[in-house]
Amino acid sequence: MNRKTIRKYTFLTLFQIEFQKNEDLETLCNNFFDNLDGVTMTEEDKLTIKERVIDVSSHLDDINKTISDISEGWNIERIGKVELSILRVAVYEIKYDDLVPSVVAINEAVELAKKYGGDSSSSYINAVLAKLV
Repeated sequence: MNRKTIRKYTFLTLFQIEFQKNEDLETLCNNFFDNLDGVTMTEEDKLTIKERVIDVSSHLDDINKTISDISEGWNIERIGKVELSILRVAVYEIKYDDLVPSVVAINEAVELAKKYGGDSSSSYINAVLAKLV
């Protein structure tokens, strides 16, 4: 599975977590994988996605603070769950993943926003992440 697809499933798993915060991450990830219709994933793919979800979650306080600081006038509670989940993945990649160039993290976040967000999601995400870098 390529990095783009891993990023997509990391985002989708983090999005799901927003609605099931009382579950542990391991269970949430396993439930997510069990409910994917028509998607074949190797155990290695699942492990990679699960590790990224856990790593993003372990840095969540710092990631959320970063998002709050750069999205003037928008606290975390006001940001849509799709946009917030996309921003969390992108901020994680920019700040903690040395293998992903910032420009790639931003571009991929904008693409996810175009596919999963509202009409202005991609512009909003691009503007927020541009402030970060």
